[in-house]
Amino acid sequence: MRSSLTLELPAIPKELREVRREVRAYVGEPCADLQLCVSELLANVIRHLGEGVPVTVRVSCTRDRTRLEVTDPDPRALPVLCRTAGEDDESGRGLALLDALSVRWGGSVARRQDRVVRTGGPAVRG
Repeated sequence: MRSSLTLELPAIPKELREVRREVRAYVGEPCADLQLCVSELLANVIRHLGEGVPVTVRVSCTRDRTRLEVTDPDPRALPVLCRTAGEDDESGRGLALLDALSVRWGGSVARRQDRVVRTGGPAVRG
């Protein structure tokens, strides 16, 4: 089993591309779904908590599972899937997208009181 990838960074838009690149390098092969999930979670932090909030992104792969965790320090509220985004809404689809991908992977999205949002699914081969 290889060690996990841990990135500690400020949640700012210019970091998204680098985080996606680091995730891709860690996995060792194309992983668009995983990169999309990490982008959506970081974008949620930026949108709801503001730019510059420190976050930790952790990706781990075992023989049969891939796990993504994004942690932020704000204990005020857990991310929740509140409603379905309307046809003309420009936001509101991120967590629904994560839920859908996790179901497709056979995994789940978990939200904990210490502000870790996790998603997991089958191993990404690399």
